[in-house]
Amino acid sequence: MLTPSLASLQTRFSLLFPGLLMSVVVAAAATFLSEHYKAPVMLFALLLGMAVNFLAVEGKCKPGIEFTAREVLRVGVALLGMRITFSQIAALGWHPVLLVVVSVVVTILVATMAARAMGFRTNFGILTGGATAICGASAALALAAALPAHPGRERATLFTVIGVSALSTLAMIVYPMLVRELGLDATQAGIFLGATIHDVAQVVGAGYGMSHEIGDTATVVKLMRVAMLLPVIVCATLIGRARSGDAGGERPPLLPWFAIGFILLAAINSTGWISASVQTFANELSRWCLVIAISALGMKTQLKELATVGIKPIVLMVGETIFLAGLVLLMLRWGA
Repeated sequence: MLTPSLASLQTRFSLLFPGLLMSVVVAAAATFLSEHYKAPVMLFALLLGMAVNFLAVEGKCKPGIEFTAREVLRVGVALLGMRITFSQIAALGWHPVLLVVVSVVVTILVATMAARAMGFRTNFGILTGGATAICGASAALALAAALPAHPGRERATLFTVIGVSALSTLAMIVYPMLVRELGLDATQAGIFLGATIHDVAQVVGAGYGMSHEIGDTATVVKLMRVAMLLPVIVCATLIGRARSGDAGGERPPLLPWFAIGFILLAAINSTGWISASVQTFANELSRWCLVIAISALGMKTQLKELATVGIKPIVLMVGETIFLAGLVLLMLRWGA
């Protein structure tokens, strides 16, 4: 006979399992299509998820889809900490670190001001600016989990993921040509690609497509941007706490549990005790968690909702991308 706690756990698992299983199935299909057609897996996950949106409206799958979009997402974000070590950041010296910090902070501030000027919420500016400045879809999902809830958050998150995935793929093609046209040396080229392309996979593709040296530099700079996710999440959480306090609601924790997990895993990874196979497993698990979560988010969203966003959000994200590229080039020339 099951104890009350085990019985409760079994009941909860039975409630969540159908939706979780469907999210995994959609994520697996998206991964298959991504590998065979060489397109962003997040984009496929969103589109396939939206194609089976009816599953999240009612029925057995709804609770599991809600759980997956929220909790599995946070597990994936925490596991991103296994991608970086403090020694990787220190190896490049102070100039790339300063460049990354300044470019991330300034891009998010400009994005926030531009969003407000265009009539959007401050949160939307933080979301799109963070996705552009830090690590694309992963940053968008992490910030969405940290920012206070509001009626349009999921639609804003999905639009940001779609936009940043498309722009990252375009940048992977265009930026290597721009680097050659500008005559940047290998180190400058690696810093530029790592500091401007949104998603890690596209940075790797663009960098190693040019040379091994450029790829190595670009990857490390990109991981430095991933490390910026933590302070940005903390700032986003502080904004959420302040606004919740103003509204008289319950304040979220100062540091979400997934941010604490991110710190701990980054610190453990920096000790050098973690084998390459464990790092690979953690990175792959993180990727799967994020793809599964974005599949669930896609199932929660109707395509007609995204069709109503208009041209202004597109202009905002394209403008942020161009601004980041111009800012990084200016800082590279200044530091040369």
